[in-house]
Amino acid sequence: MAQWKEITTTEEWAEKFAASSDKPVVVLKHSTTCPVSANALDEFEAYLQKEPNADVDYILVKVIESRPVSNLIAEDTGVKHASPQILYVKNKEAVWNTSHWSVTQAHMRAVLD
Repeated sequence: MAQWKEITTTEEWAEKFAASSDKPVVVLKHSTTCPVSANALDEFEAYLQKEPNADVDYILVKVIESRPVSNLIAEDTGVKHASPQILYVKNKEAVWNTSHWSVTQAHMRAVLD
């Protein structure tokens, strides 16, 4: 089972973003106050239970608690902020993203596996 890691600093994001040329990263932007986001987190965790791609880093950013990180992700990827939102970043580029009710196991499997 893959695990996600929460990042809370812009330095951690800068490292992951730079390293995405070697190891792509999947970012879940999560709001701890939103029921839609709670559902997205459940879907994300369920996806990770089922042997996801091991050549990818999975990270979580709490958008309220770590606003500067969330803002920098939007700036670096050119993807307008939404929450919940999932982004697949490879070679310092967002190659896929979706948000709200579209953050589902089925959607993640179709794109990421």
